[in-house]
Parts: sequence; structure tokens; C-alpha cells
Amino acid sequence: MEQQKWLDEALYEYGRKDYYPFHMPGHKREFCPGTLKNPYLIDITEIDGFDNLHHAEGILLEAQQRAASLYGARETWYLVNGSTSGILAAVSACTSRGGEILMARNCHKAVYHAAYLRGLTTHYLFPEAEKSVGLNGGISPEAVREMLERYPGTEAVLITSPTYDGVVSDVKRIAKIAHAFHVPLIVDEAHGAHFPFSEYFPESALACGADVVIHSLHKTLPSLTQTALLHRNSERVSEEKLRRFLGIYQSSSPSYLFMAGMDACVRLIREKGKELFAGYTERLKTCRGRLAALKNLHLVNKDEILGRGLVYDLDESKILISTADAAMDGAKLHEILLERYHLQMEMAASQYVIALTSVMDTEDGFDRLEQALLDIDRETERTGAARDEFCTYISGEVCTSIAEAVEGDQEEINLSDSEGRISSEYAYLYPPGIPFLVPGERISKDVLRQICIWKEQGLDIQGLNDYTLKKIHVLKDV
Repeated sequence: MEQQKWLDEALYEYGRKDYYPFHMPGHKREFCPGTLKNPYLIDITEIDGFDNLHHAEGILLEAQQRAASLYGARETWYLVNGSTSGILAAVSACTSRGGEILMARNCHKAVYHAAYLRGLTTHYLFPEAEKSVGLNGGISPEAVREMLERYPGTEAVLITSPTYDGVVSDVKRIAKIAHAFHVPLIVDEAHGAHFPFSEYFPESALACGADVVIHSLHKTLPSLTQTALLHRNSERVSEEKLRRFLGIYQSSSPSYLFMAGMDACVRLIREKGKELFAGYTERLKTCRGRLAALKNLHLVNKDEILGRGLVYDLDESKILISTADAAMDGAKLHEILLERYHLQMEMAASQYVIALTSVMDTEDGFDRLEQALLDIDRETERTGAARDEFCTYISGEVCTSIAEAVEGDQEEINLSDSEGRISSEYAYLYPPGIPFLVPGERISKDVLRQICIWKEQGLDIQGLNDYTLKKIHVLKDV
């Protein structure tokens, strides 16, 4: 019988090895001086003198006010259930039950879950394709205007900017258009919590006029996993409703360890942020400069894709290495980096890998990544042949609402026989957790073909109840 492995022991064993984390969380497994020490010492409940997150009047209210001041928000709430809880609360506060929402089709699954819970009718904004790399691009402001004219019952607009790949949309124009129709704009800026702290990065959605912004501190800043912030930035969104839904979607026993970690992160940025980000951006620029020498692999940079696929800006803290012209795919590059060089990437896609960097990345870490990629580049060959065009998120025809598809009369059939049927399940690559199939959509030949390609590449497809990806639940034919 195989010996049982305990999670804590396995984590400490892994932590003692030389694997370098080019993935979240942004603290990169490094202790930040002056922040947290012994976690058990400060893991308490709502005892005298330490306030209550769901009725903050003292030390927690002050901590959230400090976060609001740092980001320039009207009001900020701590999220101990990650950005997911902030997205659920924001959508719920900005819509009525059974209402309508205009949302980007490349949103995180949490947005779809919010639409399901509120019984919303979803109208989709499709990102433009940036075909040279195989990325989804930005959201068109004009498409936002056209959809708001077409669907006057829309109660909120929601976009993801930056995307998981770092693509930023023109949030300022989109906000102005939404406001002209008296509709609030929610921006899932989970991957952009670092934006306000260096001019090297794109402008934050808060500065661009978004009404509600969600930040994952843990993704790109030195904060613990599951810690995030929800910002209210205008009177278009009810403070009372946000509070009410945060009380529903967050734990009634919030972790003081998480909250202390968020306050420590805010203090670190307030006191040392200028110095830390100056050093970080210099290390990042040096790394990107050296990787520009790649010949068969390719470092995606801002200058080459701005304006293409409606890419308004690009977060270059994400080191995105394209394999589109190399004799390997993204999954293979990811495998080599992990097994040979002990570099753990954030994500592998069909034609690229993502190395997520943060202010905590060291010069040694960047050096290891540069050397590994330059070595692999010399060993691989250029294909010289165009690859099939590929889109990360493929949507079928929307036939019914998410709620009706999830709760309707269903049957389980073979996935291979499901073309033309209406899905009752999600399917998405994880990471990033963005559905390419949503309940209520008709399953297309393209979706089935893409699933086969991703399975062959060894990418992680999740969402279906059947982990073997052989069966799927669909609505019964009427």
C-alpha cells in the first residue's frame, strides 16, 4: 500500500526544492520583512478589540480605508473569498433578479455563476482575435455602444481588463459610453492590482472611471492566496447592496490571517512601494530585453500587438512566450521548463506559455528564466509552416439562459455525439477558468474539435462532471 502523503508535509518538501515560481501568488513564496511572522499566533476570531469584517467600525474599517486611499477609490472592502466573491457581489448589487447584463464573453467563470444565481439574461461582447499569437484581444467600445442600443434593458456592463494574458481594453472610453446610457461599468481587474504603482504598467480601471473594480492582491502583489479587494468608485452603485451581498458571498468567519496579510501588503506598498517597483521594473525590462534575442521562440511585446485585435494596452509584467513559429507547442515548452529547469510557469496554452512576474521576483529568478528560454530556443527549430488558426474561447449559439440550462430537464450523452445539443455544463481550460462552453449554448463542431486538440496537447480541461471528458449533460430535446 502506498504511503499516505500529508498536504503540509508535501508543501514543505516542495518548498525546500529549487523550483522557481513564475506563477501566482505574487509573494513568490518569499517572506516579506515587516509583514507576517507566525501564522498561528495571529489566527483569531472576532474577539474584543479586533472588529468584525461584516460590521466594521474599528481596526478593520481603518484597514479598508487605507486600502481605498492607496488605490484612490471611494470605498474599498476586503475580500477573504478571493475576487470570486467580489465579482458575485458586484454583479448582484448592480442587477435585479431576472435582469440583463452585458458582459465580455471571455470573463472568468465567476461572472457566469453570478448570472446564474441572479437568473440574468446575458448579452455577450466578443473580444477581437489577435491571430498572430493566438490571443483574445480587447473589447470594442463601439460594440458596447451598439449592444446597449440594442438591449436597452441592460443594467450593468462587465469586462475583464487586463485579461489573463495581459490584454487591456480601452476602459476609459467604455466607461464613458456605459455612463451615457446610465449604466455602471464593472471591471474585473483581478490581474491588475499592481497597475497604479508604476508608470511602466497600464492605467488602472479606477483612474479610467469604472464604477466597480475588483483586484486580486494575491495574483501580482505580496499577499496571501485568496486575498482581494472590491472598490466602489461612484454613486451609480449602491453601497448598501454591495455590503448586503458581500455578507452573503463571504465567510461569516473571515480569516484574520488573510486580513492582516492584506493590511501588511498595503503598508509595504505605501512605505516602500516606490523603491520596490523601481527595482522590479528595471529587472523586468532587462529580462525582456535579453529575451528579445529569441529566434524560434518569441517574446510577445506591446509594440507589436497594440491596435491589433483591439489591444489598447498590454501588461508586460506577464512574460508571454509564443511557440507559434517553433517546432513545439505551448504544453511542450511548459513541460521542458518544469522538468529540466525547475521553472513552474503560470499557464500553458496551445501556442504560448505565461510566466507571471511580480515585485517579489529576484534577479536570480529572471536570470534562470532567460537562460532556460535561450537554451531551448537554440535547440528547437522553426516550423516555417503556418499553423491552423486558433481561438482560445469558442462560443456556440446561445439558445437559453444559464439558469434554464442548468436547472432544466437533462440527460447525459457521449461528448462525441453532442454536436447540435444544448449544453447544461461548463467547459473551460484551467487556468484561466474562462468558459469556452457555457450552459445554454449549442455545442458546435468547432468546440468539439478544439476539445480534442487540447486533450491531445495535455492541457487541463475542467467544468464537465465527467472528469474523463467522455460524457456531457445536455438539455433533453423537446
